[in-house]
Amino acid sequence: MILQSWRLFGVSVIIIIYICSVLLFSINSSPRSNQKNERIERFSEFANFHNSRFRGFTSKANIRWCNGLKYLKTNVPNNMITTVSALSTNKVATTEDTKDNAAYRIPGLTALASFPGSGNTWLRYLLQQATGILTGSVYKDYGLLKTGFPAENVRNSSVLLVKTHEFGPKAWDPFTKAILLVRDPEKAILAEFNRQSGGHIGFASPDRYKRTKGKYWQKFVLKNLKMWEATNLSWARDFSGNIKVVFYEDLVGNLEGTLRGILNFLEFPINEELFSCTLIRREGVFRRKKRFLNFDPFTISMRSMIKQKKLEVYKYLENLK
Repeated sequence: MILQSWRLFGVSVIIIIYICSVLLFSINSSPRSNQKNERIERFSEFANFHNSRFRGFTSKANIRWCNGLKYLKTNVPNNMITTVSALSTNKVATTEDTKDNAAYRIPGLTALASFPGSGNTWLRYLLQQATGILTGSVYKDYGLLKTGFPAENVRNSSVLLVKTHEFGPKAWDPFTKAILLVRDPEKAILAEFNRQSGGHIGFASPDRYKRTKGKYWQKFVLKNLKMWEATNLSWARDFSGNIKVVFYEDLVGNLEGTLRGILNFLEFPINEELFSCTLIRREGVFRRKKRFLNFDPFTISMRSMIKQKKLEVYKYLENLK
């Protein structure tokens, strides 16, 4: 009897030890921990969310300008120029405070026209670096206003050029020249989807592509593909002023040559010291980093439509280069 009691006690102790070991092992290798590591590995951009570079434009961007930014000499009365507060990172100076730009004017007003997601913010950054002159916009993006573009909503000859995504007679009327920045429609549409969901340098979550069983993303692609075509062809065909077509891919692949061509089109003298500095600081904080999804958001039919529209539009635009 006593022997049986000791056997029962021993078995009970072994069972208790086994259960405790299983619980301890489960805690150290919980599914939550594995899921977190797997998610970071699949979507590498998630690891950047704690990096100040990827907080969107709610915090002050740490931009190193090659020179203090300023306005151009202009015939526009001072009270007609939108005043902007200077950020410490921007070192903005007004026309009255500077002498080196006082004798220079750019003839007419130049538009920087593009479909959203084509890289206009990055090009504006490059031009501000290369010239030390502020660029304007027909919009007032408060995120950009606080982080490198204090002349947002300035649309007169005091700025180097003016950003716009609009087209049509009313949109063209203020401008005598235009730079049409064109990007591959697949990449431009994807960039615009990310911007609408995650800001200028953020990303759309993978779930956004699958919203309403993928219908939301499908409608977004179809709508924006039509807008991409209309934006580029309307400026190229119907704008009566002088126009220069710049392909985003050329800007990435041959930055020096493409940027020199843009400055020559603007009739702005190239300061070689500033230009060299721009090439060194080409990245800035306004280019969205690459990210890798574990699925292809574009269906076969989507890619077929995009390819067809790209061929048609690029064929027309190539003749204008």
